[in-house]
Amino acid sequence: MNRYIRVVHIRDMVHTDLDTVWAINQANVPAVGTETRSSIEEIFHMCTIALVAADDEIRGFCMVLPPGTSYDSPNYLYFCDNYDDFTYLDRVAVSESHQRRGIGPLLYREVERRTTAEWFTLEVNVKPLNEGSLRFHAREGFVEVDQLETRPGKIVSLMVKRLR
Repeated sequence: MNRYIRVVHIRDMVHTDLDTVWAINQANVPAVGTETRSSIEEIFHMCTIALVAADDEIRGFCMVLPPGTSYDSPNYLYFCDNYDDFTYLDRVAVSESHQRRGIGPLLYREVERRTTAEWFTLEVNVKPLNEGSLRFHAREGFVEVDQLETRPGKIVSLMVKRLR
């Protein structure tokens, strides 16, 4: 096993990253929602913040939307209906080989540094249960404000973190 670990840097996502971002997304289903390659591109074009964590390869990513886009996710629409000044983390995923290496917190710190929004918002699956993500977000300071059944058998915890 190679013990040499390259330094991961956070940078803006660019269009040429989307094939890799989509592959990482799909490898992390059901922790993140499944998407087509074209829907990942549509989300990318709505983002105000889209980041990748990379060394010689992309190891993880996040996609963040502002209020008022045409995105029709029921989770996003909940925050549009209940908050005026927020940034919505639509998805974050890290390649399996690089999970639990601090990439998630690096991505979140960069989102928090770049946004001027009062609230950082997101959802985490509670059915099916994503226990690791719930623990991670509690450590990051997120609290549940509601739960939403987005389709039969799928319930999410709607979570917020006050930034300002």
